[in-house]
Amino acid sequence: MTTVENTGNRRLSPEELDAFGAEMEAIRQRIVADLGEKDSAYIYDIVKKQRAFELAGRALFYLPVVGWVPAVACLSISKILDNMEIGHNVMHGQYDWMGDPHLNSRMFDWDTMAPAENWKYGHNYMHHTFTNIVGKDRDVGYGVLRMDEDQKWHPYYLGNPLYAFLLMTFFEWGVAMHDLEVDELVAGRRTWAENKEIGARIWRKVKKQTMKDYVLFPLLTGPLAPLTFAGNFTANIIRNVWTFNIIFCGHFPAGVATFSQEECEDETQGHWYYRQLLGSANITGSRTFHIMSGNLSHQIEHHLFPDLPARRYPEIAEEVREICERYGLSYNTGPLHQQLLGVFKKICKFALPDRKKPAAAEVRSAPALEGVAA
Repeated sequence: MTTVENTGNRRLSPEELDAFGAEMEAIRQRIVADLGEKDSAYIYDIVKKQRAFELAGRALFYLPVVGWVPAVACLSISKILDNMEIGHNVMHGQYDWMGDPHLNSRMFDWDTMAPAENWKYGHNYMHHTFTNIVGKDRDVGYGVLRMDEDQKWHPYYLGNPLYAFLLMTFFEWGVAMHDLEVDELVAGRRTWAENKEIGARIWRKVKKQTMKDYVLFPLLTGPLAPLTFAGNFTANIIRNVWTFNIIFCGHFPAGVATFSQEECEDETQGHWYYRQLLGSANITGSRTFHIMSGNLSHQIEHHLFPDLPARRYPEIAEEVREICERYGLSYNTGPLHQQLLGVFKKICKFALPDRKKPAAAEVRSAPALEGVAA
């Protein structure tokens, strides 16, 4: 387990945790009280841009050959915005206060294979409640990868790098199938009967998405259908790769802590905030980069305040960082290439069996044996 101490942080006393939690909650309450026209104007503008990119992409597919690359580029941007800055954030309830049914977390559905209802339970509840608690947070490895030393090694994990590549390429499928908990089925801790309703929702969503991207829109372009099919497939892959990298860089780079179930029993609000902070990492970048990441480049702030509009994360980031410094806690942030390297190293490291640490008795006996030999 990547303990708090191993990440260069200190454990806070109960009194410090209470104070830390109070400061974080004060930030949240201040932003909630300030939500208004600027926030609604922002999300409406993002939706408008997303639709414009999609329309441009669909139209450009009607231009033989020369329109294919710009069509894929526009459609990729549209799908990324729909997935990251709109879908993910709207389904967190960040814009429920607006009263717009099109931006309501209970009604919104995004342009991916993952059904909204399944995702909201697995992500909003399971992941954000039990963030980085090994054995509770199923996003630690997504049931496919070994990303922590407390996940028992098995020869299967030698394929960690390959599984990560496949998960990245087909990430929307991985997210859709995540709630089936296939690893639990294989282990006999879950039954197919328990998956009946979940599986039915996945099947309905897969049919809908497949029909839209790989049947309807290609047919609408007539003789150019094969190019449109390939363009839609490519745009989905680009969106998948981008989403995977942003999410994994926010959860698994060097310096991110994991927690045991025991140390999170009877957890206080302060400890919850403390765990969210240490179990997350940010990615530095431009304003455009942050928008294209759904502001999940501010994963620390997102884990601390998942129900606040993500556009607010940059404005509170420095305040959160200053509070961390006062409590002697690290604020894990860095450029994309740095965080990606940390993720890649973990994927490769945990593919291999753990190195056996020598027992204390063996360490103590080594000098004595050397003395006898002399």
